[in-house]
Amino acid sequence: MLFIRLFAWLPLRALYMMADFFFVIGFYIVKYRRKMIRRNLAKAFPEKNQKELAYIEKIFFKNLCDYAFETIKLLNLSAKELKDRMRFTNPSILQSYANKQQSVILLSSHQFNWEWLLVSGVVSLPMKIDFVYQAVQNKFFDKVMLAIRSRFGSYPIERYQVAREIVKRKDIVRATAIVADQYPGHNDKYYSTTFLNQETAFFFGSQQMATLMQYPVFYASVKKVKRGYYEITLLPCGEPPYSKEDLSVIKTYVKGIEASIQQQPANWLWSHNRWKQRHLEKPHLEVKES
Repeated sequence: MLFIRLFAWLPLRALYMMADFFFVIGFYIVKYRRKMIRRNLAKAFPEKNQKELAYIEKIFFKNLCDYAFETIKLLNLSAKELKDRMRFTNPSILQSYANKQQSVILLSSHQFNWEWLLVSGVVSLPMKIDFVYQAVQNKFFDKVMLAIRSRFGSYPIERYQVAREIVKRKDIVRATAIVADQYPGHNDKYYSTTFLNQETAFFFGSQQMATLMQYPVFYASVKKVKRGYYEITLLPCGEPPYSKEDLSVIKTYVKGIEASIQQQPANWLWSHNRWKQRHLEKPHLEVKES
């Protein structure tokens, strides 16, 4: 941990030089997850030619390497510099909710840099931040990531404790942040829809949380302006009251992610095995789009 903290003291320009080195190694020599990335891109963008897909793949890999070193830098990055680099275009949209002591849910996706997004919300938004995370098996790296994500005082909620914690903390005005676009696990209830030209399963938990707590929901759309600088726009996904049959939150969320990806396709995590077919083994868990 001490070594990583010392590493984080390096200026970003030095870390970006390292990111460039790792890009060359990973992209040209190791060819990290090359087949999966190409398959995902080809299925998502059937209208694009090979040259266009190759360009997206290359820029994605540059973004991925930047993400790794930017995340380490969070251990040292000041609140002021983080606010300058992660600019919220409309943070005042949450002020009226804070004024009336109303908590909200913030949904995000694996758009670079989602780690900066979480931590910047703590210093830029008018309410406290709780974040949902899944512990990694390696205890050392789990400790490092919790230290990074909790840097400015956000409260961690382990994924399997979400229902209990969100009810337990209902009297605290806060935004509960969830990165909710990864592939759902075997036992997760999910929502199935067409996303990037493919049948895709999404966690249903975001809709369930909104319905349980009757909270307004927003999607944090991230745009990369240039290296090390991003803009975040908070887009409404739903406003209570919600019924038990309501799918408005998750439908709007999925459309929001797709729009963000279409705008900056290289800024999403294409190396994730997003379109596994494992969910078809448990059709009774499925929530079909109406």
